[in-house]
Amino acid sequence: MKKFTMYFTNALIALLLSVSIPGYGQTKKLPNVVILATGGTIAGAGTSSTGSSYTSGQVKIEAMIDAVPNIRSLANLRGEQLANVGSQDMNVKVWLDLANRINELLKSKDVDGVVITHGTDTQEETAFFLNLVVKSDKPVVLTGSMRPSTALSADGPLNMYNAVAIAASPLAKGYGVMVLMNDDIHSAHDVKKMITTPVQTFQSPLEGLLGTCIFGEVEFFHKPFGRHTVDSEFSVEGVKELPRVDIVYTCADVSTDLIDIMVKAGAKGIVIAGVGDGNMNAGTLEAAKRATKAGVPVVRASRVPVGAVLIKGEIVDADYGTVSSAELNPQKARILLMLALLKKDRSREDLQRLYIEY
Repeated sequence: MKKFTMYFTNALIALLLSVSIPGYGQTKKLPNVVILATGGTIAGAGTSSTGSSYTSGQVKIEAMIDAVPNIRSLANLRGEQLANVGSQDMNVKVWLDLANRINELLKSKDVDGVVITHGTDTQEETAFFLNLVVKSDKPVVLTGSMRPSTALSADGPLNMYNAVAIAASPLAKGYGVMVLMNDDIHSAHDVKKMITTPVQTFQSPLEGLLGTCIFGEVEFFHKPFGRHTVDSEFSVEGVKELPRVDIVYTCADVSTDLIDIMVKAGAKGIVIAGVGDGNMNAGTLEAAKRATKAGVPVVRASRVPVGAVLIKGEIVDADYGTVSSAELNPQKARILLMLALLKKDRSREDLQRLYIEY
């Protein structure tokens, strides 16, 4: 009798709580996350689980989602196959399609975050582009893998699981576009692919990790550097193409006619992957000066993986009409210049401001 009375009392308390407290006894409502797939190694397949040869973009997004245990416990998921290429074939059209689709999705109150699966070769470039043109403070997370889906100990499934956990987390709001690889959360501004093939390839050597996500547990250490997303002045709404910007990779005794050739071929801007502190030999420096006088902006970056390019170092930019890329590597400096040139007649000083602020 005593057991029955206790059971009845507990049941009555639970019933009263469910009536008086909204949501009591109900399943916790999951956030809504959309995964946009673009191909890459994470969707790759090979003939051997231990071989290094594979073909990118062989697995469609729904199959990728279904292959990750417990991922649907993190969020209500749906996938869209936006592209299906190796990231060496990533292009401006896909960037614009991604940006427009993300902005469309994140306007909806029914979407809490977006994950993008992407090849690793140009992942940092796509992330940085989106960081400048996405117009929401909701989480956007790129992820990929260094091993194809058929490989022994493939890293893609856990990377996708953790990326969804970040996109679903209220902690991730306002961090701009992020890259999740190998449990590490990187900012789009600072992340670099530093090693060719190991799973620890992505690093943020100058500013450090934004945080970590270990088996879905999200922790942030600091906010990202620079203006991004809702604070960015750039927009690609209605944009069909971006201005052509080329990169000159310098080395000992580099050919001094490369800048002239690029200008003649129609480049609207040029980035120098300079030696050391964005330096170049005398002939290339004179060619850069000719280009800037002709109205073609030249930005000095460095082929060195880490460090800022000084505005007044061995080269004083004001003397040649050039611009320092600050902390941005050549490939990211190119993206910022492409977006900057959507606005006509920017001054050298305004371009330099952009590289300092972004």
